[in-house]
Amino acid sequence: MFKFGSRIVWLYVTAAIVVGLAASYVVISALDSPKFESREGVLDLRQVEVRENPQKLAGEWEFYWQELLSPEDARIRSTEVGQGEHWIDIPSSWSGYRWNGEKLGGSGYATYRLVVELSEKDHNERLALRLPSIFHAYKLWVNGELLAQVGKVGQDKAGMNPRLATKLLFFQPESDNIELVMQVSNFNHNRGGITKPIELGGSDVLATKTNLNLAADMFVTASLVVIGLYNLLLFILRRKDRAPLYFGVFTVLLGIRSLFNGEVIFTQWLPHFPWELQFKIEYLILSVSGFIIMMYFDSIFPNYVSRWFRIGSRVATGAFCILIIVTPALIYTQFLLPIGVMVVAHMVYLMIGLVRMAARRKSGALIFLLASVVTLVTVVNDFLYYNGWSLIENTSPLGLLVFTVAQMILLSSRFTQAASNEERIARELQIANDKLIEMNTNLEQTVQDRTQALSNAHHDLRTSYNQLLNSEQGRKKLLAYITHDLRMPLASMLGYVEAVQDQVKPERNEQYLKYIRENTIRINRMIEELSFLSHLETGQVSYRMNRVSIVQFLRSFFEQYELVVRDAGLDFILNIGDSEDPRTRRVVVEMDAQRLEQALFNLVSNAMKFTSRGGTVRIGLTVDEKDGARSAIISIQDSGMGIPPDQLEQIFDRNYRYDQPSAEKGVQGSGLGLAICREIVQGHGGAVRAASDGERGATFYVTLPWIGNEGGE
Repeated sequence: MFKFGSRIVWLYVTAAIVVGLAASYVVISALDSPKFESREGVLDLRQVEVRENPQKLAGEWEFYWQELLSPEDARIRSTEVGQGEHWIDIPSSWSGYRWNGEKLGGSGYATYRLVVELSEKDHNERLALRLPSIFHAYKLWVNGELLAQVGKVGQDKAGMNPRLATKLLFFQPESDNIELVMQVSNFNHNRGGITKPIELGGSDVLATKTNLNLAADMFVTASLVVIGLYNLLLFILRRKDRAPLYFGVFTVLLGIRSLFNGEVIFTQWLPHFPWELQFKIEYLILSVSGFIIMMYFDSIFPNYVSRWFRIGSRVATGAFCILIIVTPALIYTQFLLPIGVMVVAHMVYLMIGLVRMAARRKSGALIFLLASVVTLVTVVNDFLYYNGWSLIENTSPLGLLVFTVAQMILLSSRFTQAASNEERIARELQIANDKLIEMNTNLEQTVQDRTQALSNAHHDLRTSYNQLLNSEQGRKKLLAYITHDLRMPLASMLGYVEAVQDQVKPERNEQYLKYIRENTIRINRMIEELSFLSHLETGQVSYRMNRVSIVQFLRSFFEQYELVVRDAGLDFILNIGDSEDPRTRRVVVEMDAQRLEQALFNLVSNAMKFTSRGGTVRIGLTVDEKDGARSAIISIQDSGMGIPPDQLEQIFDRNYRYDQPSAEKGVQGSGLGLAICREIVQGHGGAVRAASDGERGATFYVTLPWIGNEGGE
């Protein structure tokens, strides 16, 4: 047994719908096919009563290319000998028809002639001709009498005036034959001629059929426009949801386009409306329909439509719209098939997504899918019809109406669901309110809970106070260290000053002054570092944060201090070359470059202090991504004597100093550099740590948050 919602179920459902629609199409095509066809310009209808059974005047008509003949001239030409290529199948365009061995184009003019033989019962009956829209201007004579003229027939583009209109003509035959002579010209479209069948029948029957077609077209148009305006009003009232906007625009445009198809209602209302503008409106609506329905789909099922398909849709739709606007109909009508392929591609792409959505039981996906299948079949049929490959015309308005009604059901269900969610939220608020009332009734228990919370806060405050005392003791201890450090250089300076004063060794006065100057600089630096660290710990130092490429920053830092390190007799290496991980070269970090440079220089200075001449100081960069958190890790490695592992956690404390003079330098420091480094890095939201085995150098790691890549992400 199939599980409801599984993909195989929707596959069978879709296949059944497509097969059913295809079968219906075959049946309708068979019923719509003409039972009688003319041969060599003569249609024999003596075996049927056309007043009760209207017939399509299909088959071979006499055809005279590049000639505008009167009924008399056409009659004479039909009796001439040697005119064997005077026949053309109707309905069809003369575009592509072979005349004297050459394939005709869409532009030109011609004369058609057909003789219809009637039964005796139809001789004295009032008959009618139902003429569809013919491309794109024509004159019609019936038994030598001019009954209809649509547009202006001419022998060139300047001499004709195109127009589309349907006609219902009434006449009284006075003999057993009817002679139809029609002049047709086209210089404005890629297809010309009688592309739709002309019907002959009783006046009452054809009048009724025409009125029913008009009523059906008006119903479809009015339904589409009303539904569209209703959805636009919904969007105006609630702009957060864009689905009604796209759907409203889509249905209104389809309603407008339906006025130009079928019975061509628009030209009946506005007979002098420009023909070129009429076609541009129709083709523009057709071109943008696929893009609009894609945006509607994306608003119903977000994050399904891929970025590349959306970009491709915009480009293709924009290109066709520009083509339609800037070129005449003779050019852009040649692109009807590519436009149709674009629209069908939109629908097929969305239907593939709908099958997936339906298989996942997405709300509304099944309704959307079934309506899309119906619409796709009707739209494809109309494209086939307008290219001369189908017998059924103007099915897309009905299919689009089915699609529109289905979408109304879908949107209604969305609004119903939204209302249900509001009711659920109201119930949850009521429950929360009831709980609040209950809480108020148990105020005594609440006070006890708050008292306990205050007690816990008091305990936390006591703990913080004890930590503060420990910190103060640490400060006093540090002050003692600093006092000790200051006493030694001050005593040394005093001795040198007295030696200079007493002229103990005048030849060494310059050296004594140099020692005094160096100790003065050292004391001044120590005081500045102590003051700066105090400001860092109390939050009095502000950071000017900017988005900076970490690679560029490290290269600049390396170039700035390369000579300093190398003058100390050390190799200085930067490991972020082009061969490294490509992600590393694009890392962007938010930093105060000046402060971070100060922190890194403290680490480099520390490495220089404990590394003998001929050693190496190495700067590296790696990236790390763990549990969605990304970070850039800067490493500063030296080849010095290392740090005992049991002291790695203490070396960043301001009250701790591990002074172990190097073999060659014997350099001493204030012990504040690493503490300052930690405060600066933590101010950037990062962390710093050290690693060493106590024998072969040490490595310091500075971890900073990675906020993006160069070029954006």
